Amino acid sequence: MKRILMNSLAFTCVMTVVGENTGAGNNPLLEKSTAPFEAIPFDKITVEDMEDAVIEGIKQHNAEIAVIAESEEPATFENTIAMFDRSGEVLNRAILTLSNLESALGDTAIMNVMAKVTPELSHHSTDILLNHKLWERIKKVYDSRGERTDLSPEAQRLITETYRSFAESGANLEGEKREQFRKINQKLSDLTVKFGQNVTNGMSSPDRRLWVTEEETSGLPADIKAAARSEAKAILTEEGKEDDENLYLFTVFSPSYTPYMKYADNRAKREELYKIYNSRNNGDEFDNTKVLKEIVNTRMELAKLMGKNNFAEYQLQGTMAGNPSAVMELLEELRVNYTDPMKNELKEIEEFAKESQGQDFQLMPWDYSYWANKLKNSRYSFNDEDLKPYFELNNTISGVLGLATRLYGYTFKENKDVPVYHPDVKVFEVYEADGSLLGILYADFYYRPGKAPGAWMTEFRGETKDDQGLRKIPLISIVTNFSKPVGDDPVLLTPYEVETFLHEFGHALHGLSSQAIFGSLSGTNVYHDFVELFSQFNENFMTEKEFLDGFATHYKTGEKIPEEMIEKFVAANQYGAAYACMRQLGFGYLDMAYHTIESPLGEEIGVDKFEEKAQDPVRVFDVVEGCLTSPSFGHIFSGGYAAGYYGYKWAEVLDADAFSAFKEEGVFNPEPAKRFKKMLQSGGTVDPGTLYREFRGKDATVDALLKRDGIKK
Repeated sequence: MKRILMNSLAFTCVMTVVGENTGAGNNPLLEKSTAPFEAIPFDKITVEDMEDAVIEGIKQHNAEIAVIAESEEPATFENTIAMFDRSGEVLNRAILTLSNLESALGDTAIMNVMAKVTPELSHHSTDILLNHKLWERIKKVYDSRGERTDLSPEAQRLITETYRSFAESGANLEGEKREQFRKINQKLSDLTVKFGQNVTNGMSSPDRRLWVTEEETSGLPADIKAAARSEAKAILTEEGKEDDENLYLFTVFSPSYTPYMKYADNRAKREELYKIYNSRNNGDEFDNTKVLKEIVNTRMELAKLMGKNNFAEYQLQGTMAGNPSAVMELLEELRVNYTDPMKNELKEIEEFAKESQGQDFQLMPWDYSYWANKLKNSRYSFNDEDLKPYFELNNTISGVLGLATRLYGYTFKENKDVPVYHPDVKVFEVYEADGSLLGILYADFYYRPGKAPGAWMTEFRGETKDDQGLRKIPLISIVTNFSKPVGDDPVLLTPYEVETFLHEFGHALHGLSSQAIFGSLSGTNVYHDFVELFSQFNENFMTEKEFLDGFATHYKTGEKIPEEMIEKFVAANQYGAAYACMRQLGFGYLDMAYHTIESPLGEEIGVDKFEEKAQDPVRVFDVVEGCLTSPSFGHIFSGGYAAGYYGYKWAEVLDADAFSAFKEEGVFNPEPAKRFKKMLQSGGTVDPGTLYREFRGKDATVDALLKRDGIKK
């Protein structure tokens, strides 16, 4: 997420816009916002405004770059590096607004605009990176950086990171190679957008629906059934068909798919939905198999152009891991530790199922969630549904936000005057312990048709400081897909959904807490295998009674969660930890396999066979024909995790090790919280390894993670 590479296109963000066309020459995105806190005026902007703002933003940015590159003054940090970092403000605002909207709505008009401007943005970014005069000035500042003893450590790091980013992006190339880099960059931009749009469109396709009858909903909780009945009615009405109260609709979106796979008694329907989910974008009109091959082949071509053996080697520059060998060492260490526990888990689940299903029963992937949940209920007298009554959404919002109050002294005040992009969105002013305004937090909780699946954090504006030290507050957003309330029923979250909320809030705190001067180093602009530390760290509080007692009360009785139930929850979570780890390793191995190829994937190499071979070392279940991960693996083919999916496990090692410091010193002890807050505030201004060692006093090891997962006693 480096601003200097225009990677704001890779932000996974969400918005909805209402407003009438303001007309040419009166574009709210090109003027200083009159909204509170200079927030995005969502009530005034249109799709046309966003497109025009991108085009005008490119023009303005080009003019700013020309001033730097064409200057006759000797190149200095101030007139080159700092000026470059602060350039492109209008364009950055326009890109963030447009890309966020695309993810929020899945709207055809917005998607068309995004597809239209993406080549222009890619071309613009490449023009900057290959601007020879600009590069020469950056290089001169870098070469003479040791002479500037008056510069702050942050300024020195900005010089180094700017130089590195340009060098890794083709600035050192000469002649035909520069033009080749430009073409490759443009091609990759087009392909990744196409892949992502295929995923979105494929998930919304009528072919990705499972219609079931009342009888086939056996085992499902009442609220899940109510949501499925509501979804069925809405779709039937939308398609002009008569409603049938006996029909329920389930889809490949998480709030629908996950509970059906976990609770539905009908095995045949679970199998059907599993195959619908795992055959997305494979052989239909949104088929991504050819697109992903083009992406990995083109990335390999780029890496070789840059003098590397493969894309992972190229991509892992500027990460904590540093190279593919370090990544594979981590994945292998985890594989060795988790394989046998995973096999034991699966054997126990299958034996448990055989008690009622007969000795011929064989556990299949569409059985795992269902029977693992049954065994948890039997072994621990625990069901995730048992905790849902304690996690009413409004109480949970207070509790999760309150975590930042207890740890860092932050307070939150809802503001209904800030324009929002959808009526469901809440806005909070966030204050430091001393009463100073820290930033603005948007929270978009509910699922709606067209909204991208999953959950994420993004920004509408990153934190920076001007030459006088005046801080421009960040505009941060978190987005989830919780089920919307049906009638007067309260929204009750599953433990997994609460963990998701905590996770994204951790990212949000990273963006809100930033105290950097320069945008390229602020907030979440850190090495990608470091960024997940702050989100995953928050998840640890999910099992801390001292935290839960502050908000998790039964929505009917007001009682707190019993200690016994929390202990059962921890034990139940540890039971599935080995399976969950091996599943994540499967994604990591697949990612590294695609991005360590050193010759192109040809027509003779099927995606199915490539995927099967890549995941063999960490395979959990036998391959199911027609089911693939790759064609919908947006993280690595249209997101920012190419050769980087390992980062989730890398950060998990860090977060377990970091939380162990809190367990040792006291979960709400202000001392470790103060040290952790420093990491939140630092953004990318300090090397992450240095930051972590300052916090912990040592490098992280896998030991804390193994203990937390119950693998090591």
